[in-house]
Amino acid sequence: MFDLTELGKAAISLFAIVDPVGSIPLFLSATHGWSAARRERAGRIAALTVFCVLGVTAFLGEAILRFFDISLASFSVAGGILLLLLAVSMMQAQHSPLRQTDAEAVEAVDREEVGVVPLGVPLLAGPGAISQVIIFGHDSGARELLHQATLLLPIGLVALAAWLVFRAAMPLSRRLGATGIHIVTRLMGLIIAAISVEMIARGLGTLFPGLMA
Repeated sequence: MFDLTELGKAAISLFAIVDPVGSIPLFLSATHGWSAARRERAGRIAALTVFCVLGVTAFLGEAILRFFDISLASFSVAGGILLLLLAVSMMQAQHSPLRQTDAEAVEAVDREEVGVVPLGVPLLAGPGAISQVIIFGHDSGARELLHQATLLLPIGLVALAAWLVFRAAMPLSRRLGATGIHIVTRLMGLIIAAISVEMIARGLGTLFPGLMA
């Protein structure tokens, strides 16, 4: 089971990957012209979607890998590459298509309910977050239900943070401005870059033990 330090590490890394602060402009764009109550509801649904998707991943992620006969090392390398691409976009303060494509952004404007798609998935709970949850689930070193359930704590904290950020999206946007949001996004991108390098290095070390000699 994770100790408190590992749970804290999981929560911080997930928060950096989900990056709800950097998603504020997209959230406000998708809910433009909405009432405060309707916008708050969309943020709440998006946060609940994050919790559900990542929670299910915590319990079923490795089973899916086994079904497709994918080793965790290979998945770690692939997930690390995806995170690195996301990190590069974030450090350049650019919108990554890994989080939301232009077509999804256009569709979001026309949808009555955008909390699930595209805000919850793939904007917040995208490939990077899903990959990280599976990696952390394996690192717990256990397959028991209780041990897997410990991941729900950092996932719940990140979902709660996303809800609070979206609930305060308007005042945060005015206070931080575009520059402030970009600074936060770049800092999150730097953290994600370091996480991605660790994932790639660990995966390659398992696939090619000679590299670590």
